[in-house]
Amino acid sequence: MSRRVDAPATAEAASRRLRVLVTGASGMLGRRTAERLVAAGHDVRTFQRRPAGVGGAQDSLGSLTDPEAVTRAVEGRDAVVHLAAKVSVSGPRQEYEQVNVEGTRTLLAAARAAGVRRFVQVSSPSVAHTGGSLVGEEAGPAQPEHARGNYARTKAAAELLALEADGPDFAVVAVRPHLVWGPGDTQLVARIVERARAGRLPLLDHGAVLVDSVYVDNAADALVAALERAPQAHGQALVVTNGEPRAIGDLIAGISLAAGAPAPAWRVPARLAKVAGGLVEAVWAVRPGRDEPPMTRFLAEQLSTAHWFDQRRTREVLRWEPAVSIDEGVARLAEHYRRT
Repeated sequence: MSRRVDAPATAEAASRRLRVLVTGASGMLGRRTAERLVAAGHDVRTFQRRPAGVGGAQDSLGSLTDPEAVTRAVEGRDAVVHLAAKVSVSGPRQEYEQVNVEGTRTLLAAARAAGVRRFVQVSSPSVAHTGGSLVGEEAGPAQPEHARGNYARTKAAAELLALEADGPDFAVVAVRPHLVWGPGDTQLVARIVERARAGRLPLLDHGAVLVDSVYVDNAADALVAALERAPQAHGQALVVTNGEPRAIGDLIAGISLAAGAPAPAWRVPARLAKVAGGLVEAVWAVRPGRDEPPMTRFLAEQLSTAHWFDQRRTREVLRWEPAVSIDEGVARLAEHYRRT
């Protein structure tokens, strides 16, 4: 039986209410994090290109590529939770650099100039993934030169920039949520369901490799905990998951069935998928489609290698535990699809 936590109630939260900027609050995790911070009594401002509409928070609209907009957004803030990023499996390297690297650099400089004292950099375990399986690992070092794909490489560079800025008066924590999913997810869940309904969702090999994931409410609670624990946790990178590794085929089937879509019923050898992914990337580079490519080398690697992590240090440092189990999360997802 999992316990429901609507808003973290820590000693740090009780002792000091923070004026927080949340970037990227129009996304599922950003929105949920902003809602959690409001519920915990913090003064919340959100920053993104379109209104986030988070009740109890004020919107500040703009792009990370606009230094003036970033400066306005951080004015009067004590703390930043930085989620905004270009998230995709394809696209020109320059677009990722502008948003993920230079945007983070701009935000860090503006935050320090404005007197911000706590900064949570929302990163990804892919920054330390170099192609092989990750089995019971902690957060390894970010490796921009060896990470796979433009997203992972630029997120790795951004994480290093953030951690290099850490100091006595500017506490930086890097948090790497792994495979965040839940109701309203337009990334992982929506793409799984769309492809499952169209019969275009294969399993690579036997779908038996173990992967960690994290339900969105748990990820949001971990980010709030990282913000409130920043003075104690600063300078560290922490992977956040539910701590319940599942066979990737079972996880995909659970999400598909929750949405009323069929579970994957056909298999493709991982080696063949990687070759096909490379060919698709080459075609997309010349004639990009309107949607994400159906397969890339990075995606094939992610679907065919194990990714699960030791969560003991994360939970000890953040004084956080996941409140919603994978099974309960799937049940909530199914209820969401029944309602909508």
